Amino acid sequence: MAPDPVLSSGLVAIVEDDPGIRDLVKTLLERENFEVLAFEGSAPLERAGVLERIDCLILDLMLPGEDGLEICGRLRARFPKLPILIVTAKDDPIDRIIGLEIGADDYLAKPFHKRELLARLRSVLRRMRDVASAIEAETGEHLRFDGWVLNIASRELTNPAGEPVLLTTSEFDLLHILLLNPKRILSRELLIDRTRGKAAAPFDRVIDVQMSRLRRKLGDDPREPTMIRTVRGDGYLFSPAVVRC
Repeated sequence: MAPDPVLSSGLVAIVEDDPGIRDLVKTLLERENFEVLAFEGSAPLERAGVLERIDCLILDLMLPGEDGLEICGRLRARFPKLPILIVTAKDDPIDRIIGLEIGADDYLAKPFHKRELLARLRSVLRRMRDVASAIEAETGEHLRFDGWVLNIASRELTNPAGEPVLLTTSEFDLLHILLLNPKRILSRELLIDRTRGKAAAPFDRVIDVQMSRLRRKLGDDPREPTMIRTVRGDGYLFSPAVVRC
C-alpha cells in the first residue's frame, strides 16, 4: 500500500543573496513540509504569477544592489494581504522599525535560530488561517464605528467618506481584535499573542509600531489619540462604540 501523501504546510518564497543561508533555510523548511521558492534577488520573485501563489515571503533586507526596504514597500503596495517576514543582519532597530512601518508583518535578526524562524513563520501563517476561518464563519458581517466600516469577509476598511483604506494582515488582525473588544483594556501581552503569536518576546515593541500605523490610518493623532487610547501600564482601549451589521 502506498504511503499517504504528506500535506504541504504552505508555499514560501525566500529572497536571500547568501547561498549558504538560502540553501539552509530552504532545506529546513522543506523538512517541515513547506514548498519553497528560493531566489537570490527580487527580480525572479516579481515575475507574473509568483507572488499571487505564495503564502508568505521571507525577505532579506541586505541585498547587493537592491534596497530591501524599498522592495518590501513596493510589494506591500501591490499585495497588501501578503505576509512578509523580513530578515536583517543589522543591529540597528531603526531598520526593523522602518520595515514594520512600510508594512512587514514581522522581523527576525541574523543570526537566528532555526526554531525561531519556524516559530515566526508558523505564527504568521496561523494568523492568516485564523483570519480565513473567521471570514468563513462571519461572511457578510461588518463592524461599524464612528462612520468607519470593517468588512470581515473581504478584510476591507472604508472611511466615513466611503473610501477604501488598505490594511496589512497585521493591521487587520490588530483592528479586528480591538473592534471585538470595544471599551475594554487589552494588555500588550494579549495583543502580541493574538497578532504575532507566542514566538514574540513579552517586551516586543513591534505592537507599538503597528498600533501607531493603525492610528494614522484611522486619522487618530498618535500624540493625542482619542480612538485608540493608551492606558499607561495596562495596554490599549478602543473608545468608540462598535455595531455589528
